[in-house]
Amino acid sequence: MDLNWKDVLESIQMAARSVGAEVASPWFYLQFGIILAAAGLAYAADTAIHARVDMSSLAMRWPLPLRHFARVMVKSASTAVFAVLMITSRIVMWHATWPSRSYLIAVSAKLALAWLVIRLVTSVIDNAFIVKTVSIAAWVVAALSIIGQLDWAADTLDAYAVVVGGLRLSPLLLIKAGALLIVALWLTNLAGNFAESRINRATDLTPSIQVLLVKIIRIGLMVTAIVIALGAVGINLSALAVFTGAAGVGIGLGLQKIVANFISGLILLVDKSVKPGDLVTIGDNSGRISAMKTRYISVAAGDGREFLIPNEDLVTQKVTNWTYTDKNTLVKIAFSTNYDANPRQVCKLAITTAAAHPRATKGRTPNCILTEFAEAGMKFSLTFWIADPDGMDNVKSDVMLSLWDAFKQEGIRVPYPVRELRIRGGALPVESVVEVSN
Repeated sequence: MDLNWKDVLESIQMAARSVGAEVASPWFYLQFGIILAAAGLAYAADTAIHARVDMSSLAMRWPLPLRHFARVMVKSASTAVFAVLMITSRIVMWHATWPSRSYLIAVSAKLALAWLVIRLVTSVIDNAFIVKTVSIAAWVVAALSIIGQLDWAADTLDAYAVVVGGLRLSPLLLIKAGALLIVALWLTNLAGNFAESRINRATDLTPSIQVLLVKIIRIGLMVTAIVIALGAVGINLSALAVFTGAAGVGIGLGLQKIVANFISGLILLVDKSVKPGDLVTIGDNSGRISAMKTRYISVAAGDGREFLIPNEDLVTQKVTNWTYTDKNTLVKIAFSTNYDANPRQVCKLAITTAAAHPRATKGRTPNCILTEFAEAGMKFSLTFWIADPDGMDNVKSDVMLSLWDAFKQEGIRVPYPVRELRIRGGALPVESVVEVSN
């Protein structure tokens, strides 16, 4: 570290003498009182404005830039009113007395204006955490510049340095790199969203190809942004070889699953085995694929739940894709009747009932076969086709209800097991027979 403590102490002493001289002046307390009064008026004005202004209908007929500006100003009404009061007080005191006697008021006005500008610029960012981080960092830089201490702060932060693998790291360098990375990644996100919207509107691309192109573009933009940001602050990328080696060791030790899921995601997009919109069954989870991410796919179950399944599971496990090459789905319904029924009549009735359903494929005749003479009755299997597997359980339920109504009309009974219980001894001296139906 090459910090000059003598210069730091001299700077602190000079700042202390300047502050002491300012506080000793009676004009300091006048300015401080004006600032407190302006802050109280600004708070009261902010409360009144928010109580009377409807943000949802504010400037609805104005052009978008003006409407956005008006809404930001209303949200920051206290700061705007405070800035106006400070500027007015500064102008009055400038003409009434010496300019140095309103220095604190001028600083307060500049700080308020800087915060308004920062709020207006950061209002286009959606991420609340990034907005707060960028706003506070930018305002601190603006405050140091306003009071004339920006160069001193930069030199002080740059004085602490550590050399790692030929790379000189200082707090100032890390702050610059972090700020540039945030801006570059934000711009990258905007460009990625724009490219994604254009690609998703391309009707000649399949959903899997669209997702693959979006991922490639986003990764390319991210790498480009990082390279540009690091190069802009003077970091030689060749000096990062030690960190690259450490990242490789980390991948070998603890990031295998992340890398495996990433590679599996690319494989799924290339081979098109699954794609957004497919109806799939993976283990006990069934639903429609709503999104394919870098690490996982999202499967919407249709009841409000979404299963986040790692990409590696889709590559290594058995996956049932109901819409891989053909959406036509065969529906199977098993049922039984008693031996009093005519099996040929039962099959004919079942075929007619299935064919009458509105979702049954008209070009494919339903089929019903007798599968077994069981102890409790005759067992049948009814099969018919529908054009889409979505809502297959509802279709089965509708057909079974219609089949039940048809059996009732024709006097065909569905068998149920009968059990005889013989009770001997105990309090009851007589033998009784009870039938229990399941």
